[in-house]
Order: sequence, then structure tokens, then C-alpha cells
Amino acid sequence: MPILRSNGINLHYGQQGSGEPLLLIMGITATGSVWEKHVAYWQKNFTCITLDNRGVGLSDQPEGPYTTAQMADDCAGLLDALDLPKVKVVGCSMGSTIAQQLAIRHPEKIISMVLMCPWANCDNKARATFQHMVNCKTAFAPEAFSLFIQLLIYSKSSWDEDTMFAEMAANKSLGATNEQVQSVQGLTGQAAACIQHDVLQMLPQIKQPVLVIGGKEDIFTPMWMATAVAAAIPNSELYMYDGCGHAFHWEQIADFNERINCWLLNH
Repeated sequence: MPILRSNGINLHYGQQGSGEPLLLIMGITATGSVWEKHVAYWQKNFTCITLDNRGVGLSDQPEGPYTTAQMADDCAGLLDALDLPKVKVVGCSMGSTIAQQLAIRHPEKIISMVLMCPWANCDNKARATFQHMVNCKTAFAPEAFSLFIQLLIYSKSSWDEDTMFAEMAANKSLGATNEQVQSVQGLTGQAAACIQHDVLQMLPQIKQPVLVIGGKEDIFTPMWMATAVAAAIPNSELYMYDGCGHAFHWEQIADFNERINCWLLNH
């Protein structure tokens, strides 16, 4: 994955596949590589552009706080540098807040969007959760921090299913060997962006087709958040998976990959 300069920082990005350009924006703590199993499916129809957001991976992790508007401008600069005037977008969690800002601040660049487990603003519980994430990153060993994230994002069905539980255990151990992927400074900056994101009154400006999608059992960004986003965007539709959490796109990966592929082809 190459690096280019955007909005004053170095951004680490990649491109795979062929077809219409599709920008994929990942969530807090995660690098662009987390899209791997989704890209493997979508790259048949789309040129998938992934990136490490400001504050994680091989992109710069400057001192914060960051904002979702700033991170949207990072993405806009990436698109300009790649000479991509218009793209489709899929944003996951924090990535969905960045996508919202991208559509608000740079509407001419957006064809359509999928907003996964989004929010338009935080309540007191969400603010406390993001702050506690930073506290845990500071205090916990890497494997314990990975466990905390898993407790936030996976539903009961994943914890109870043997194959998924084994995969979670393996990923938790992998987290212990990847402790340099995100610094405390990078996570602190990203958490501040998540906490301060507040665009509910601006969402009606978004006129492009939007799919809001999530899990009904999400305890990290609960269903009311996704419902509020969908209600505020005029040309939107809402789909929520039964029995799934924040990681619904892993818990129902086959259905999710095909559902998003079909929706993007038609929008």
C-alpha cells in the first residue's frame, strides 16, 4: 500500500479490483486492512480504495484532537490525489461519521453511500464509552484491550458459536503482536472526533442515495443511533440485522457482502 500527502498528513492507502471507484472508510482503532474479506468480494465489480485513517496504522498519528470534518477532508484530499472526481462510499462506525462529513462538505464527490452502524451525535453513554476506550488503551496490555473491543462489538450469538469464538480468541492473540498499529495519541485523537461528531441538523443536506445498516443488538452504537441517521437523510433506507451486534458485517458476512454489492450496483 502506497503513501500520499493529503490535508497536511501522510495517508497510507490501497487500491484493488476494477470498475467504479468505491471508497472504504474503517472505524476507530482499525486499519484499512480490516476490509480484506469484504474487498475480496466487492473487487469483482468495484475498484476498492482503502486507507488507514488519521491516527492509525501507517498513516500519520499526530497529536489531536481530531474531528470528523478534518478526517473527511483527509479523504477528499486522497480522492483528489487519485484523480477520482466521484466515488461510492462505505463507512463503518467512525468511518460512517467521516462519510457523513464527506457528503456534507464535499457533496460533489459522492454518488451514493452505505453507512454502517452510524451515529449523528453522541449521548452521555457514548461519550463515556469512547473515553473509556482511551482509558483501557492506556492501562491494559494489548491482548486485554483487544478483549475489551470484542466485548463491545460482538453479539451474544458470536460468543456462543464455537467457530466464531475460536476466531475471536485468535484475533485477540494477534492483537497482542500488533500493539504498534495504533498509539495512545492516535486513539485519543480518533475518540475525540467520535465524541464531538454532531451533524444531525445537517444530514437533510445529503441528497444522494444512502443505505443505513447495522445490528439490532449493537451495544456500542445502539439501534436508535442508526434509526436517527436514517430518519434525517431524505433519500435513505434502513436495514438492521436481527440478533447481531456492532460487528454484524462479520457475523453475517456472506449476506452482508452480497447485499452491499447489489445495493451499490443499483445506486
